[in-house]
Amino acid sequence: MDNDKPLQPETEDEIEIQPVRQSSDKMLYCEAEPPPTVEKVKPARENSETDLEIEDDEKFFTTGQKELYLEACKLVGVVPVSYFIRNMKESYVNLNHHGLGPRGTKAIAIALVSNMAVTKLELEDNCIMEEGVLSLVEMLQENYYLQEMNISNNHLGLEGARIISDFFERNSSSIWSLELSGNDFKEDSAALLCQALSTNYRIKKLDLSHNQFSDVGGKHLGQMLAINVGLTSLDLSWNNFHTRGAVALCNGLRGNVTLTKLDLSMNGFGNEMALALGEVLRLNSCLVYLDIGGNDIGNEGASKISKGLESNESLRVLKLFLNPINMDGAILLILAIKRNPKSRMEELDISNVLVSEQFMKTLDGVYAVHPQLDVVFKAVQGLSAKKTIFLLTNPMKLIQSYADQHKITIVDFFKSLNPTGTMKMSVDEFQKVMIEQNKVPLNQYQVREVIKKLDEKTGMVNFRSAQTPRRSPFSARGPGWADVSSSGFPVYTLLLGASPTCLFPACQGWAPLSTPLLIPNSLV
Repeated sequence: MDNDKPLQPETEDEIEIQPVRQSSDKMLYCEAEPPPTVEKVKPARENSETDLEIEDDEKFFTTGQKELYLEACKLVGVVPVSYFIRNMKESYVNLNHHGLGPRGTKAIAIALVSNMAVTKLELEDNCIMEEGVLSLVEMLQENYYLQEMNISNNHLGLEGARIISDFFERNSSSIWSLELSGNDFKEDSAALLCQALSTNYRIKKLDLSHNQFSDVGGKHLGQMLAINVGLTSLDLSWNNFHTRGAVALCNGLRGNVTLTKLDLSMNGFGNEMALALGEVLRLNSCLVYLDIGGNDIGNEGASKISKGLESNESLRVLKLFLNPINMDGAILLILAIKRNPKSRMEELDISNVLVSEQFMKTLDGVYAVHPQLDVVFKAVQGLSAKKTIFLLTNPMKLIQSYADQHKITIVDFFKSLNPTGTMKMSVDEFQKVMIEQNKVPLNQYQVREVIKKLDEKTGMVNFRSAQTPRRSPFSARGPGWADVSSSGFPVYTLLLGASPTCLFPACQGWAPLSTPLLIPNSLV
């Protein structure tokens, strides 16, 4: 709960808000004469709240929008949401877990009919049910500014699926991203949704995870994907697809020409589905991201998938985490990528697989052909201590050492690798040049750590992130001090102290060689 003022206003003038005349409670919108807009300073966006109290403070709002919402709340008999009032002019509104119910959702929908600011709306876990989703769909027929909506975990069921299907068939909304996770959709719901999506071209991103689709649902989804020309991202994780449903789904994927991202994780398909997926990878030329983690795929399935990887020219990310694949299956996968000179694979996630030094040697050969590839595994079995230290050596320290020897900064080093000479570079290009450059030889794991340091989470790395922070007054250190700054990397630094030799976690500061005492920069 926040410190919002109580619902009851302090003056009679604030009480007298004339209700809108309505002939029927089923009308979605109400009419109100908006007074002139008052320009006032707004606070920064707030975090989502869970209270439904009204805040009696008008300094942040366009009065017409606020009064329209208050009238709607009176009309349907609910307490206004103060967070919504404060943020109704923001592009992003998060009303997850507010307990709105169908009537509270209707009031929100009424206010959004004429709203031109909100482009993304979160309404997860509000028990809106079919009545609430009907209000939202009617609102979307008038509002052409809202583009992304999350109505997951709202107990929509079959009737909710029917309403959404009718909405899909109209093809008249600006919504392109819709999250419907955890809404108790079963086979009948799958039939309705897929029939409507077969001709829908506006929905680009759809989340149907955590529902109850099984083999029949897989059949409907496969038929839809074979002819749909709109979807680019589909999440079907955590459903109940089995072999027949999975095969039917894969049959639809063969001829699909628009879907680039597909999440099928946590469905328990098994090896038979892997055979169908291998055929999909051989024929499909648009899928870029595929997550099939947690599907009981073993080495036999990995062998089938590797057949598809040998000829696929579009896939960049393949996630196989939490499958019973061992090192033998992992070798089949990486060798398939190596044999495909046109492979665009950038990430292979087998992060529950323990590998050997022999696997690492094979992987080095794969990296030589495909330097953009990053294979994520659990650990290397039986690796010597010397090689372990080499793999974990802080790459920023190596780069700093090179920069000091050549009397340049780390930023200058990175800029010299960028053909444009600018401070930013795409992650893909940066990874490639870091592997290929020979000034400071780094392995894949070290390059990955450098990217973590510089990554802006926008697909770009920013070299400014590597700038050395301002030295403290203790930077003029006398003999007997060792710099143990970790440059922010979660690795271990070996300190050769007097006795005994100590291995300390990564930290920032300096320590005398005769003691394990570490003084953080923040304290000096």
